[in-house]
Amino acid sequence: MTTYKREFNFDKDIRKKISLNIKKYRLLNGITQEQLALDIGKSYDFTRRLEFKKGQIGCSIDTLYKISVVLNTRIDKFFE
Repeated sequence: MTTYKREFNFDKDIRKKISLNIKKYRLLNGITQEQLALDIGKSYDFTRRLEFKKGQIGCSIDTLYKISVVLNTRIDKFFE
């Protein structure tokens, strides 16, 4: 079987998009960064940097899942 390199257009700003959407849905739900941090078991500094740095830091899929549950938002919405 022959294999070859396929071309894909990966979004280079996906972490920024996720970061902005976390902030968007957090605000829509009326939840503070402090409350979100407490609910997902992370530090306030982590949630602050996650939003403020706009993608310069990332988070694990486990953390993103917890955020989606707390914000009552489907996880795919963070990628839009």
